Amino acid sequence: MPSPFLEGPYAPVTEETTAHDVPVTGRVPAGLDGRYLRIGPNPLGLEDPESYHWFLGDGMVHGVRLRDGRAEWYRNRWVRSRRVAAGLGEPWPEGPVFDDFDFAPNTNVIGHAGRTFALIEGGFRPYELGHDLTTVGPCDFGGTLKGGYTAHTKKDPATGELHAIAYYFGWEHFQYTVLSAAGLVTRSVDIPVSDGPMVHDLALTEKYVIVYDLPVTFSMPLAAAGASLPYAWNDEHPARIGLLPRTGDASDVRWIDIEPCWVFHTMNAYDDGDRIVLDLAKFPSFMRDGRLEGNPPPVLDRWTIDPAAGTVAQRTLDDRSQEFPRVDERLTSRPHRYGYTVASESSPGELVGDGLLKRDYRTGRTDVRRFPAGSAVGEAVFVPSAPDAAEDDGYLMALAHDTGRGATDLVIISAQDFTGPPIAVVHLPVRVPPGFHGNWLPDN
Repeated sequence: MPSPFLEGPYAPVTEETTAHDVPVTGRVPAGLDGRYLRIGPNPLGLEDPESYHWFLGDGMVHGVRLRDGRAEWYRNRWVRSRRVAAGLGEPWPEGPVFDDFDFAPNTNVIGHAGRTFALIEGGFRPYELGHDLTTVGPCDFGGTLKGGYTAHTKKDPATGELHAIAYYFGWEHFQYTVLSAAGLVTRSVDIPVSDGPMVHDLALTEKYVIVYDLPVTFSMPLAAAGASLPYAWNDEHPARIGLLPRTGDASDVRWIDIEPCWVFHTMNAYDDGDRIVLDLAKFPSFMRDGRLEGNPPPVLDRWTIDPAAGTVAQRTLDDRSQEFPRVDERLTSRPHRYGYTVASESSPGELVGDGLLKRDYRTGRTDVRRFPAGSAVGEAVFVPSAPDAAEDDGYLMALAHDTGRGATDLVIISAQDFTGPPIAVVHLPVRVPPGFHGNWLPDN
């Protein structure tokens, strides 16, 4: 039977759409001048639906251009990898892929150095996109990127640099890189690891890069069986985190053993005197036998790391099923008060949401914003109301399916009035299938 990730809310859309003057209920804040972009898997021309893996669907970017209180346009576009371009009957834009390893990125879409990049991990390179989401082609940052890249970067707000950790099944190391504000790799460190572990994210403080070496690893039996994504939970692979000093090399990494778990996403981390505070979403285990279904629910954790003692105190702050943690990214690597996650209380362990949570780390209070059944709520992106606005002074943007229209809305709410009426709802003309990550890319 076909994969469940090809049916219901996950079913791929089959056409690219362009719409201008998109209808809005309420009013888009006048200061929002830029593009909200979200990416996800949207397979084109599958040969074997039964073997489809959601993480390997061809990437499609969805974008909404906001300006002068209006939703100027909506567009969705496949990223033109070799395979996608051929499937659409178009020439491939060409570019510097790594190890002849090409794929249409489907996991994250970011702006950096005045350019737009679609990202994925596992040995694939970013694809650059135009302002209107046309594909420019694969990118190696001016020849400075040695291998593939990552789905998740951490931007240092002080320097504008992007910190990243990449992996590849053919490597016996992770590769940590620093991408300058100008878009060139200026630092690269190979960190030896065993068993070919998957690593989806990292954490950053002002002193350290925090590396996750966790028990989802490359599986030769799955590869031999023809699995499209041969990674699975490995009980024999010890779980640990590594502390790499910002200016250190591989020999300076301090490894600390932890209880087995899986971490997709960091909320934020910061130095607290001689200790480190790390907030994240944690799965007790993930992808047993390589399956995406049946995972235990992810919970919100705070880990306190003592580098001198070599210990990690792990504490669950909220045991409701939640993922896709975000903060005000102006505070990346610095202390934060507020954090936002996607809740999936009606379907624990699934990667589709039915609400949003806002945690106040100072008071311990969590506010809940619920959406109607079937909304498939996506990750909430925080956008400050002004460059110098306070941490909670701004907006949250998230996609939510409107079952009545059979299409998707971009919902804009006040972060300070988290459970109140939306400031604006942009009514997209089509359904956006559940996907992964999005960001706000201001034009100024």
